[in-house]
Formats: sequence, C-alpha cells, structure tokens
Amino acid sequence: MVDPPLTGEEQVSTDGERAVWEAFLDCQRRELAEKITGVSDEDARRRLVPSLTTLGGLLKHLSVVERSWFQRRMAQRDPADISGWVDGGDPSWTLGPDDTVESLLAEYAQACAESRRVAAEFALDDSVPQARLGRVSLRWIYAHMIEETARHAGHADILREQLTQTRSTG
Repeated sequence: MVDPPLTGEEQVSTDGERAVWEAFLDCQRRELAEKITGVSDEDARRRLVPSLTTLGGLLKHLSVVERSWFQRRMAQRDPADISGWVDGGDPSWTLGPDDTVESLLAEYAQACAESRRVAAEFALDDSVPQARLGRVSLRWIYAHMIEETARHAGHADILREQLTQTRSTG
C-alpha cells in the first residue's frame, strides 16, 4: 500500500514556526470549505439545531471572523473600508436571500486570501490593540483562528452527518 501524498500541514513538519501556523490554519480553512462543497443551497440553509447554526451560516460566520481578526484588528482598517460584515452576533450567522453555497464559498475564499495578504505584512510578534485583551499578536490571532475554524469545521461535520441521516430516514 502506498502512502497518500503529504498534506500541507505535514509538509511543514520541520519548517519554521510561521509556516506551521499558516499551514495548520489553511488546513482548517480547507476542511471547512470541503464540508460545505457539494451541499445544495437548500441544505446549506437547513436548521438542524435550535441555534442559527447552519452549514451556510458557519461559512458566513467564519468569513466575518477572518475579516474581523485580520483586516479590522491586525491591519487596523476602518470597518467602512472592509468589504463585508466584520462584527459578530446574529448577523454573522444569518443568510441573505441571495446567499448560495457558491457565493458563500467565494466570499470565504476571498476573506481567507485577504487574511493571508494582511498577515504577510506582519511578524508573528507584531501586536495590535484589542479591547478585551489589551493587545494581541499575530501569533495569537493564528492560534485563535485555528481553534475557531477547527471548532466550526467540527460543527459542520455534525450537520453534514445529520443531513445524511435525515435523507436516509426521510
């Protein structure tokens, strides 16, 4: 049996710290997008839990989180200069009538690409003001984003499982 090709995060097993942070965050971003890819627009909107959490809502929320931490906080951009919602709360989970799986995946890909561009301008130890914590470094933002993205990718796993179960029993 031949081993599969190394994943991005496996390829950096002896690289520097920054390459490891970037690879693990990109891995979680990919995992999340893969959970939504191939789902119908109807299923992306389907509420399977009491909260606002849907597959589409997860993707929309994480687009907001990307913009909030990298563009708003790290780059210190004014929210008016950022394309898309940057605050949390219910609106970050709520799908608009024109949101589709395709548009949500494109929005997320664009937000992640901009996050990478912003991060490239800073060193891991560079820090910026943050109301609750005082200051946060790019290193901390990477760690937080890996945690948040991985947690929500896990939620997406469960929702996909519920969709599959609903289809087989319904």
